[in-house]
Amino acid sequence: MDEKQLARYEFDAQIRAEHGIFCGVDEAGRGPLCGPVCCAAVILDPEHPIEGINDSKKLSEKKREALYEEICAHALAYSIVSVGPEIIDRDNILWATMGGMRQAVEGLLVAPAFALIDGNRCPPELAIPAAAQVKGDAVSASIGAASILAKVTRDRYMKQLDAEFPQYQLAKHKGYPTKLHYELIAQYGIQPFYRRSFLKKQGYWHE
Repeated sequence: MDEKQLARYEFDAQIRAEHGIFCGVDEAGRGPLCGPVCCAAVILDPEHPIEGINDSKKLSEKKREALYEEICAHALAYSIVSVGPEIIDRDNILWATMGGMRQAVEGLLVAPAFALIDGNRCPPELAIPAAAQVKGDAVSASIGAASILAKVTRDRYMKQLDAEFPQYQLAKHKGYPTKLHYELIAQYGIQPFYRRSFLKKQGYWHE
């Protein structure tokens, strides 16, 4: 492992020494126009460090896929929750994400004593103490692992949608608001997997 990777595990060791068993929590997909926001919680095994964990956005797709399998195989516990467009439209993206993170923590088969959440706020109504960590996926191996599980889960789903709805080229832009994506929406309209609240200017959402 390089120094940055070792530093992420050392950071986690400090959290573990202070709080006991803890989970890292992160999400993927807050910004896209369609598909779910995916939230993951991971309890890594300190006796089985996994080389290469980093912020998922800084890894190649091939590396993320390989790490996904390794994390699932060797973590003490993990949980992944996908929150769909209907919940995002109902609750807004922030609270849909917070709800997904809480469900991910609650879904762990090993009960953590503490949750370390990527970002600047913690989900309300968590059953355990928690702390927010800005840019946590670059600081904590556990949050980095959660970011990988969330990102790979969402990307796989978008590829499935792309196979069903090739006209939107979802595999290319992963649902993000690119110029091409807006042009395709204008041409083909929207499907149930779109977040209508993200398309107010296009006339698909009315409060």
